[in-house]
Amino acid sequence: MNLQIHAKDVTLNDRTKTHIESAVESLKKYKLDVTTTNVNIAKQKQGICVEFDCHIAHAQPVVISQEDNSLETAIDLALERASKAFRRLHDKVVSKGSESIRDLEILED
Repeated sequence: MNLQIHAKDVTLNDRTKTHIESAVESLKKYKLDVTTTNVNIAKQKQGICVEFDCHIAHAQPVVISQEDNSLETAIDLALERASKAFRRLHDKVVSKGSESIRDLEILED
């Protein structure tokens, strides 16, 4: 999985980068095939905006935007929302009633 962190008008220290990396690593527990994760951090008029853009193979990308006064709080709130979205997608994939077209076997006559 590729992780790209983009910061606009915000300086990131090593502690913040480590916090973001551990947050993205915590999403691996859902065992979804995440190909790329882009984290965009920008300073807004009202505070700081954090956006997680997670591209998942064979599914629509999950995009979470969160704005808060504190950078750490915005990251944590965005992580909670991303975790909720990943959990819902994971439940949808593993539910008994839904089968993916790639999981179907080809029957030969």
